[in-house]
Amino acid sequence: MSILLILSKIMVNFMPESEIKISAVILAKDEEETVGRVVENALPHADEVLVVDGHSRDRTREEAESAGARVVSDNGKGKGDGYRTGISQAQGRVVVLLDADGSHDPADIPRLAAPILEDKLDMVIASRWRGGSDDVHPNLTHFIRDLGGNILALAISYRFKTEVTDCLNGFRAIRRDAALSLGLEADDFDIEHEMVMKALKRGLRLGEVASHEYARAGGESKLPTFTKAHKFFIRLFREWF
Repeated sequence: MSILLILSKIMVNFMPESEIKISAVILAKDEEETVGRVVENALPHADEVLVVDGHSRDRTREEAESAGARVVSDNGKGKGDGYRTGISQAQGRVVVLLDADGSHDPADIPRLAAPILEDKLDMVIASRWRGGSDDVHPNLTHFIRDLGGNILALAISYRFKTEVTDCLNGFRAIRRDAALSLGLEADDFDIEHEMVMKALKRGLRLGEVASHEYARAGGESKLPTFTKAHKFFIRLFREWF
């Protein structure tokens, strides 16, 4: 571990909780190839870097700790469980959630957090539709995934009379106290639009910033599109009505 990373960990440990503005919460499961690099790239942009390990069977925890992150385990129920664990364990005023696969650019963390720290917004989503994506492939899986995401974004925008282009992007920032008040329930990937809809129902100020999505740098996607697609629409109807 470099001297810079050691000093960063010491500073967080001794920093008063009220002074920790930004917590980067990285969701990881079996991402030993990429998690260390994501942690290292996040450290300069956050006051705290926390990795939530979804009971990895590889060296994800060790790689994250070696890179300078504090690592906690979720309850093994899925990504939604990881979100709740990360939000509850984070110490910052603003929680920035991102994935450990290298698809999100940690350099964008300050851009997501700034509108919240300036009290202009309560939640900010990094939009791939505004910033572009390298993870585009001409196959049925990606077609269904993109089509489903667009349908959900259209339905949410219509229901709440706002404009949301990327409700399923896991790269997002939210005021920690607001996130804790939402009563999030989803254990799976449907946590992402559950959070958006509950935030809008509570009257939270929501916005988006353009952020480029990169192709996964290693490992495999944890989202089986065809076996879990129904969960997204069940969640939509539950929150709609």
